[in-house]
Amino acid sequence: MALAFDEFGRPFVIIKEQDQKVRLRGLDAQKANIASGMAVSRILRTSLGPKGMDKMLQSPDGDVTTTNDGATILEQMDVDNQIAKLLVELSRSQDYEIGDGTTGVVVLAGALLEQAQKLLERGIHPIRVAEGYETASRIAVENLEKIAQRFDFGVNNIEPLVQTCMTTLSSKIVNRCKRSLAEISVKAVLAVADLERKDVNLDLIKVEGKVGGKLEDTELIYGILVDKEMSHPQMPKQIEDAKIAILTCPFEPPKPKTKHKMDIDTVEKFQTLRKQEQQYFNNMVQKCKGVGATLVICQWGFDDEANHLLMHRDLPAVRWVGGVELELIAIATGGRIVPRFEELTPEKLGKAGLVREKAFGTTKDRMLYVEHCANSRAVTIFIRGGNKMMVEETKRSIHDALCVARNLIRNNSIVYGGGSSEISCSISVEAAADRYPGVEQYAIRAFADALDSVPYGACRK
Repeated sequence: MALAFDEFGRPFVIIKEQDQKVRLRGLDAQKANIASGMAVSRILRTSLGPKGMDKMLQSPDGDVTTTNDGATILEQMDVDNQIAKLLVELSRSQDYEIGDGTTGVVVLAGALLEQAQKLLERGIHPIRVAEGYETASRIAVENLEKIAQRFDFGVNNIEPLVQTCMTTLSSKIVNRCKRSLAEISVKAVLAVADLERKDVNLDLIKVEGKVGGKLEDTELIYGILVDKEMSHPQMPKQIEDAKIAILTCPFEPPKPKTKHKMDIDTVEKFQTLRKQEQQYFNNMVQKCKGVGATLVICQWGFDDEANHLLMHRDLPAVRWVGGVELELIAIATGGRIVPRFEELTPEKLGKAGLVREKAFGTTKDRMLYVEHCANSRAVTIFIRGGNKMMVEETKRSIHDALCVARNLIRNNSIVYGGGSSEISCSISVEAAADRYPGVEQYAIRAFADALDSVPYGACRK
């Protein structure tokens, strides 16, 4: 390959043996596309089911991810082929819409492509294959609705939900703790669910992780967990019946927006400036104390003088809290985010039964727990693990379990796993194929054979 320029200075590429290259057409092109899709499916086939193996993936930066979550594997893979990218999109949409089953859909898609290749080699037109697959898909869905079972659950009867979430966690690396993690996931979803409308807002469930401890230490907090600590070591570590001022304005004197220069040539001027600054800090702290706040959570930082003053005035404070966490704290405590000190009123304060700082291990890592909030519909799942890889994989597993619990609240129908529902659909589709006299019958039978690939894949291991 060489770079050349035309008479106008525009570059163009000369490819060696270009005259010998030919564009693939017809059946050869279809086979090439099917082969690239099947290659992606073959990679994920070994990760399917409870005995599926994990994949170790290395990013260009050298970061290593170990997972058996289909969506994560395909997300990390560097895929160039356009047909293979369609399978990546398929897995991503399954993860976005359902949250689980990301490996299964790709394996099934690969099996359908494999069967389609055999039909194309027999001379059946692709449109006939697609129509047969559409018909078989409708038959399979009708059969699933027929064999599905509904179950009742409630706030006091969560066992059916727990059992289903345990099935999801069985194929993950965390399966030794699947009972406790399934219970945590179900309780978290029920805490934020609106059972009358059958709606669950998963944004209200925050999943936090910290390296250290063991997987069994994972806990559900009915409140918010913030990876911060009190701004001064001498501030109280536990505040009961806290009234929280949530601020997005800094604890510091106002600064001019334009470039400025200040000349201080005498001691008196410096002392005047210092007094003015102290007055600013005093006014800010007094405004917070005046409305009855017992804890200040600030998005920005403040210097040591303001910190010292807050400690002396018995007003505990937390600084550098992120915007997302501020919003969750505001939702949980029923408070309002205040952009200016002048707008601070008692009605805008959030309320929490207990705010405490907890230390972990010997590393002096501390985190802030905001519990027993006025609005208990915001919860946090706090994951512990021996290393970063374990914590990240547990987060992905918990995400799948949360999505399964959410789906069951929306629609409480289940079909049995282990490949049994696929075999049932395969038998149903195979039997229905006799009713179709045309060429589509071959495609319908091929669809039935493709459904068998999921139980085959699970049995091979």
